[in-house]
Amino acid sequence: MIAFSTCWNSNRHTDGLSAIDEIRRIGFNAIEVSHGLKVSLLPGIQQAVKDQKIRVTGVHNFCPSPVEVMIDAPDCYEFTSHRPFDRKRALDLTMTTLENAASLGAEYVVVHMGSVPMKRLSLRLEQLQVQGRGSTRKYVKTKLALIRKRQSMASRYLDRATEALSIIAQRAAELGVIVGVESRSAYEDLPNEEEMLSLMEQFSSSKWVGYWHDFGHVQRKHNLGLLDHEQWLSKIAPHLIGCHLHDVQWPARDHRVPFSGLIDYEKLMPYVGDKKHLVWELSPSCKKSHIKKALPEWISRFGS
Repeated sequence: MIAFSTCWNSNRHTDGLSAIDEIRRIGFNAIEVSHGLKVSLLPGIQQAVKDQKIRVTGVHNFCPSPVEVMIDAPDCYEFTSHRPFDRKRALDLTMTTLENAASLGAEYVVVHMGSVPMKRLSLRLEQLQVQGRGSTRKYVKTKLALIRKRQSMASRYLDRATEALSIIAQRAAELGVIVGVESRSAYEDLPNEEEMLSLMEQFSSSKWVGYWHDFGHVQRKHNLGLLDHEQWLSKIAPHLIGCHLHDVQWPARDHRVPFSGLIDYEKLMPYVGDKKHLVWELSPSCKKSHIKKALPEWISRFGS
């Protein structure tokens, strides 16, 4: 079953039921309750689940959005932060998300694990690609600086993320909800691909931790020459529990409607296999007419 993320329309509604009704009219019968959701929308979503109007397959951390944060900011608190308060707040919010997921009958929670606090050179690489300078010496030097700097700093922050994931996994097991560690779009974020494999191996004995593949995030790294999308997906596939589906317009405009950008889903979807959670995670700027047109095309190619 293909689910649809509430990130597309939750900011336009003051009632969860109306947000659900809009998603149902597009053609989706299941949702992922996304980060950024106002707490005022939760009762309507709970009612829709109770009335069997919608199925909630999963929830994206943090949900609901922290009341003290006025914008949709899933990385407002990080497990990797140097501030103890921020790390504790991130854990507390995640526990609430897990509990909300269980109460909604969701099977998984998607989490971001944090970042390495360094200059954001990924953004500079994207700017150089936009300028057509992806083959220049400047580009190569910037990419090497990014990789080297991150490599020299990452271990402390990976340790913090791993410690947090251990605590989260324990609570997830108690609630019967799987934790999906999401691939990120910026190389400064954590884990990178090597670290992701290490995390998955460390938690291989737990059925409550797995990998969440975001097609758009990984494609953005592919576009910067930081990885090969197909090779990475084939390598990580044994740990895969689900995917965010959206497209990317060169080089980094993601969360576009599928088939409107660069991602070669025909080549990549066979690595996903059957019985994985699939979620269309689209920008609020995506037009309803484009979504309604793309959905039957997706179903005709890959099933529902």
